[in-house]
Amino acid sequence: MSTTKQDDDSYIGDQTLVTKGGLQKLVDELDHLKKVRRQEVAQRLKEAISYGDLSENAEYEEAKNEQAFIEGRILELEGKIKNAEIISEQKASSITGKAVNIGSTVTVRNKTDRDEPEQYTIVGSTEADPIEHKISNESPIGKALLGSQKGDNLEIHTPAGMLRYEVLKVA
Repeated sequence: MSTTKQDDDSYIGDQTLVTKGGLQKLVDELDHLKKVRRQEVAQRLKEAISYGDLSENAEYEEAKNEQAFIEGRILELEGKIKNAEIISEQKASSITGKAVNIGSTVTVRNKTDRDEPEQYTIVGSTEADPIEHKISNESPIGKALLGSQKGDNLEIHTPAGMLRYEVLKVA
């Protein structure tokens, strides 16, 4: 079976699709930002204000920018955590049988480059980490793999051009 997939989207409303471990990383980062980074930036602001004239105080401007970044990241993390939908491998496989879904680990061979088989875990975009072979369900390859089954041959449009993959195993 040969298919071309590009427009399948597993993002539903405001849901953040994550594994249990991925959710814990978000919670840990939020906790660190609120308990540690906020206080560090507040201290930097206090010191910068003590230098006097704020109109030409680069230290003050830098600290204000960092504070804005941290507060924005806190809001982003709170939203992701609030809307988190935990996907486990068991849940994914029970929904789709042997089809690839978020949480699935899939072994594929890049037939275009004739590479050795590689194993990827499909995760939500929040958890994507190519070094750990965790690819986002929103990436071109991740989107194309969703719903595929062992034996499928896929043609995937990527920024690097058209790639051909064969699905060898779905777990």
